[in-house]
Amino acid sequence: MAHRVFNFSAGPAVLPVPVLEHAREHLLSLNQTGIGVLEHSHRGAAFTSVLQRTQDACRSLAGIPDDYDILFLQGGASSQFFMVPMNFLKPDQTADYLITGSWSKKALKEAARFGTARVACSSEDQDFNHIPAACDCDPASRYVHFTSNNTIYGTQFTTEPERPDGAFLVCDASSDIFSRPMDFSRYGLVYAGAQKNLGPSGVTLVVIRKDLVEQAERDLPTMLQYRTFAANDSLFNTPPTFGIYLMGLVLDWITELGGLSVMADRNANKAGVLYEYLDRSALFRGTAETHSRSLMNVTFVTGDADVDARFLEQAERAGLCGLKGHRSVGGMRASLYNAFPQEGVLRLVELMTDFERAGG
Repeated sequence: MAHRVFNFSAGPAVLPVPVLEHAREHLLSLNQTGIGVLEHSHRGAAFTSVLQRTQDACRSLAGIPDDYDILFLQGGASSQFFMVPMNFLKPDQTADYLITGSWSKKALKEAARFGTARVACSSEDQDFNHIPAACDCDPASRYVHFTSNNTIYGTQFTTEPERPDGAFLVCDASSDIFSRPMDFSRYGLVYAGAQKNLGPSGVTLVVIRKDLVEQAERDLPTMLQYRTFAANDSLFNTPPTFGIYLMGLVLDWITELGGLSVMADRNANKAGVLYEYLDRSALFRGTAETHSRSLMNVTFVTGDADVDARFLEQAERAGLCGLKGHRSVGGMRASLYNAFPQEGVLRLVELMTDFERAGG
């Protein structure tokens, strides 16, 4: 195998090595068809079989009910920021947004183009270092939108927020979907870019209740209606075929490891090692409040930008890459998605310990 470093990148992120090796074997000939996975027609039997297997794996792994459609779209979560309100929010209606970071702020901004987008709660006044304990939703709200994990600020919801009767819950789960069990029946719509826990960039998973598909606005461009993709099994136009193929392999990998409960334990153990060190370190400190800490993105600083820079230089030399924090906040960020190995966390803590012992 080619030399690989520990990739802490927030996304596109580390993928399971067995998945990459399997895909490599099928680049030239998918399942002995003589045509590579990147070359197959999306209408042909070879790819439609891949699509069905990926849908089935998604549904069985996460326990997604039969009254939900599983769609594979393009445009990333950023396109869902406007596609959700475009389909479901009329000018005289209100939607509630829980503002816990940059991505939820962007989703709020897009929603305001179509109706009244309310801030039901926000942690911006404390630099998004926590998940608000309570929210003030409009009783007449059409839907409640939240971002389950905040990659930039290292915070994560531990459970779903409450919603008013009659409203449905919408979740941007891009950075923690399938990292733990999730009760999809509590949601109206869940969307996620694949490039953190599910596969490569370029494919977006949307899980949406079938009755909502029928309720959605009809006077929209064809490609911006969820019903277009639901009615055509995500094959109205050419979908991101390779991304769907890889997603199916990742879902199989999670299943082989034992499923989402096992994955949740693995992720908690990985993050726990790093948080335990941060809690006792005299040099490094975590930036998220304890009760809101993310298991996917651990954000930390030394309090001195020059010291941060020296540590990042040493980390790169040691083969610990992608640790630089988001450009908007600086510091460090260790992204510990599903495929990130425990060994990489242990190596990081070892380096941090040595760096601290040497006086930073």
